[in-house]
Amino acid sequence: MLIAARPANPQIITARQAKDHIGETAKVCGQVVSVPLAFKTRGQPTYLNFEKPYPNQVFTAVIWGLDRGKFGDPQQRYLNKRICVTGRIKAYRGQPEIVLHSPTQVTEK
Repeated sequence: MLIAARPANPQIITARQAKDHIGETAKVCGQVVSVPLAFKTRGQPTYLNFEKPYPNQVFTAVIWGLDRGKFGDPQQRYLNKRICVTGRIKAYRGQPEIVLHSPTQVTEK
């Protein structure tokens, strides 16, 4: 059986660099400037928007409603803080994002 290994130490990049690393697993660091909760949207996502608020954010970390309880109050916990998030960078509507499933994916700078 083949098991894909995660990099022991993913590359550390800035939120602005994330767009150049789609498909890679990395640690993306930057300032969270807005944390909207989309309760009326399917999946009830919470968005951690980096560097600029939506719709001009340069990177987003997404916490789906099913996982939100694991993070406490993301607005209070992450807003206006410098954090790093680790995971696979995907493109959603042309913008880079990482989906967060666990608070262990987040570290404060």
